[in-house]
This record gives sequence, structure tokens and C-alpha cells, in this order.
Amino acid sequence: MVDTKTTIDPITAQVVGGALKNIAIEMGHKLARMSYSSIIRESNDFGCALLDENGQQLCESVNSTPLQSGPIPGYLHGIKEIMAERGYDFKPGDAILHNSAFYGATHQPDCGFFVPVYYKGELIGFSCSTAHQLDLGALSPGSIGIIDAVDCFAEGMQFKAIKVYEEGKKVDMVWRLIRDNVRATDMVVGDMEAQIATCRIGAERYLEIVEKFGLETVRAARDYLMDYSERILRNEISKISNGTYHSVGYIDGYLDSPDPKRKDLKFVVNLTVKDDEMIVDLTGTSDQVDDRPINMPLAGTTDMAVYLTIRTILLDSKKFGYIPQNAGMIRPIKIIAPEGTLANPVYPAPTISRFCPGNALADTIMRALGQAVPNQICAGIGNLYMVAYSGMIDKKYWVYMDIMAGSSGGRYGKDGMDAIDVLYANTRNNPIEDIESHHPLSVTRYEFPDNAAAAGKYRGGVGPIRDIEFTDEGGFSVEGEGQKYAPWGFDGGKDGTPSQLIFTDQEGRGTSLPSKVPYKKTHKGETLRIVGPCGGGYGDPYERDPKKVLTDVQDGYVSLARAKSEYGVVIMDNEINWEATKNLRIAH
Repeated sequence: MVDTKTTIDPITAQVVGGALKNIAIEMGHKLARMSYSSIIRESNDFGCALLDENGQQLCESVNSTPLQSGPIPGYLHGIKEIMAERGYDFKPGDAILHNSAFYGATHQPDCGFFVPVYYKGELIGFSCSTAHQLDLGALSPGSIGIIDAVDCFAEGMQFKAIKVYEEGKKVDMVWRLIRDNVRATDMVVGDMEAQIATCRIGAERYLEIVEKFGLETVRAARDYLMDYSERILRNEISKISNGTYHSVGYIDGYLDSPDPKRKDLKFVVNLTVKDDEMIVDLTGTSDQVDDRPINMPLAGTTDMAVYLTIRTILLDSKKFGYIPQNAGMIRPIKIIAPEGTLANPVYPAPTISRFCPGNALADTIMRALGQAVPNQICAGIGNLYMVAYSGMIDKKYWVYMDIMAGSSGGRYGKDGMDAIDVLYANTRNNPIEDIESHHPLSVTRYEFPDNAAAAGKYRGGVGPIRDIEFTDEGGFSVEGEGQKYAPWGFDGGKDGTPSQLIFTDQEGRGTSLPSKVPYKKTHKGETLRIVGPCGGGYGDPYERDPKKVLTDVQDGYVSLARAKSEYGVVIMDNEINWEATKNLRIAH
């Protein structure tokens, strides 16, 4: 093929790039509209992307979570590897299902569908979607919270490059197998079919662009935009002083386990900057946990924690606007993750609960990078909780996945954000109306905690409190983090507060639970309460504007006593005592 990199002008390249981006956005909207489950429809736990014939990402749906879109090239790499081993090939009309965590997938519930795109008989790319499926037939209902899985076989059905449509014809026996092995059959199969329809829409739109601009122009635009994204990231890396930046982070693991290898797990990050390149070395990270699903696949989770954290910090959209999300973004970054560790487990280690550890790894990477670019990070984040609620009505299973929001730490010039998804995902909180109208659950409490914001020149964000009551027989399982290790404060800011999980039975007895709970059966009237962790503070609290401290007190973020002891601000009768405040701060 003739090298066309120098024959396309920047305007045409950006026009083609914009058209590709809009395809991915349309795919995302269509998938959300067609899906049955709230995890896709409301929480946006899905991803859509177009890849070229070599598996390089051309674009991704910005209206979804990057933790779903970003790993899609890794899925295809795994699919190609398996198909080569088995002597299979792509054909027009195929639709391929894949979810193997050791062949590129993020974890087994995130099922990817891939439709090859052909133009005049030539394979020119792939239209792809990934989404979290709510049940894949594991040992307990719901495809999260299976926190006692001993290997990947306990985490549900495994699909390794399985053709569910072959040359346009539905492979009926595969679909029968899926229906026979998942609990919420209509919902799961409906979501899968929505993913396939989304891929077909993407393929059609991609062909329209190729017909309009010509294949060589589209490929020239691809090369130009990948080089463009790479060049911008390299330029920002080159502004950082050469050297190695070190940080260590910890997660709960399984605090209720007698086995020390399952708890108090460590991430070690050595981030080396050399001119316009970065090496992220995770040597020293705790060994994988062989029989618990807290491990993170290198391709799909660990690499996304690295790429997305660096991209987000160095290429702030407020400053740069939209930068094409494509394969050029990963070229300046190298990852070292020794095999057999949490960050690169070996088969058949279970990985289904990899989300919270991955978020903690991203937080640790951010802490290291903060030594180089302190004005571009936030203090420690409050991690998320995921709960799988389930039960049976008229002999049919219902399954609901609730993503409980976390919080961010304070940032340079801004307070932390309250009740949000954090760092390497972008899921949305599910509305109470949706929860209560579709499931035998009632949200009886949903609010911010009082006096919980971490002190700092810019205070930490707070995580919410949510009580969900069962209005019928059911059960739940939980995966979460942050009960022991509080979010870190930065540059003099105070640490945040840990999370809590409390179960209240029919008699009103409350029991504290660890951050990971295997399936627990429940009765009508019983309640699960999650108290979200609160992010760390940023900067010296005594430098916070006293008027902002007063507002914090009025809003319930900070008590009068803490305003005085941590901020040096004396408030009396709902007003600042300026003289006493001045004297207290001088004495500090």
C-alpha cells in the first residue's frame, strides 16, 4: 500500500475523524436505547468502538465508560489469537462473542461482540461493543459480588471467540446454550442482541464513510490522527522532569479472612519519565490471590488503569478539548507488571472483582504522578461499591446491579466532587425511580453524611449513604473497598474517611459487614446500608478561605468544632469571628 500519511491535509483528516467519532457516539446511544438492563440503559456500563483491520482503535464512544471502550483492541487481539489456534477465520456476516479475561477481556461479565467489516471483499475493520451482562450462570446470582470464586470457572460462562452468527446465519445452538445457563434469560439475551445490532449499525456507518471519502483517504486520516494523538501526549510527557516517581497504595482485600495472603494487599508504582516516554513499573505489587477474584487482568484492567489515569491527568479536556481516542495514545507508555501478581495474574486465577483494585491502582498511579504535576491531580479518591441484588418472582429470576457512587479528593483550585464515579470508569448512578419500578427494592435513605468532608485548602468530596430495603424475599452479594485504608490527603490536606457496610435484619439488629460479601439470602423488610468513603483533602486547611469554611458548616460538610480545630476558623451565631480566627491562625 502506498504511504498516504503526507498526502492528506489536516482539515480532511479531522473531518474524517469527526465522522468516525460520531459513529461511536451513535452506537452508544443506540445500545443504551435498545438494552433491557439498567446497568447498560441507565448506568452506561458499556463501550463501543471501531477498529481497523489490524485491531488499532479508530474511535470510541465518549458517552460510555472508557473502562469498557478502551480494552476493545485487547479483546480483538485475544480473539485473533484463539481463532488462529483453532484454525478459524473471519467471514462477512459473522458476529463473535468474547469474554475471556486471559485473552484481552476486562473480566468475564464484560461480554464483547465483534462484527468484521468488509469493503469490496477486503476486511477493513471491526465494529465492536462491550457491556456488562448481569448474569452468566456463576455460583450465585448476578455477575458481580461472586467474591468467593476459586478460579475463572466459578465466575460464569466463558466465551472464547465464539461465533454467534456465522456468515449471516444465527448459530442457534450457542444461543440455546446461553439461555439454558443464565438466570435472567430474557434480559441477558436481549442485551446481547442489542450489542450485536449496535455493531451492525456501526459497520453500516463505517462503510458509508469509506464510500464517501474512499478507503485510502480513511486510512490516511487514521494514520494522521493516531500520530496527532501520540504527538500531543508525548509533548505533555516531555514537560515533566526526567526521573522516577514512586508511590505505594493498599487495599482491604478480604479483611475477614484468616489467610494473610488475602488481605492488606499492596500496589507499588515506579513511574519513570525519560524525555517524551513513560515507563510504569509495578514490580513489588502483591502476589495474585489464587483462590479469590480480586486479581486484575493485565490486558483490559491493569493497562487501562495506567493509560486512562495518565491520559486524564496530562490531557485535561478543559485545556485541550477533545483529543481523538485511538491507538496513538498508548504508544508513549510502557507497562512492566510481573506475572503472578495482582496486576498480571496467571490462568486460571479468578478476576471478576477486579474493578475496585483497578481503581485503587489508578489512584496509586495518580499519587506518583502528583509528585511531578501536583497541580493536575486530586487527592485520594473514595472507591466504589457494587451490589448484586437478586431474587425470584413467579419462578423467574430478577437481577439488579447497583453501582454505589464514590468521591474524589480535593483538587488544585477546586474542592473534591461528591457522589461520583471516579478515575478509570464513567458509570452513572441509577435513579431511585428506576430501581423501585423494576425490582422489589425500596430506597429508604439517600443522602450525604454530616461532618465527613476531609479538611484541606480544597476539601475532599464526600461519598453518599444509601439504604436499600427488600420488599420481598431476595439476596445480595457485594464487592467493594476502602474500609481500612482511607483516601490519602495531599500537600497538607487531611485523609478522607473509610467506607462502611451495615446489614439490618427483620428484628432491627445491625451488623457491620466487610467490603466483600458472598451471596447472602434476605427477607422482606431487611436493609443494606452503604456508607461511601470520602476523598482526601488538598492543601493546608489553614489556607482555606474562612467564608468557604462557613459555607461548609452551613451545608453540614464540617462541624463547628472541626472548623475551629482543623481550619482555624471560629464561627459563632452563624458568623465568622474574624478576630478570633486571625489570632488562631497566627498561632498555628
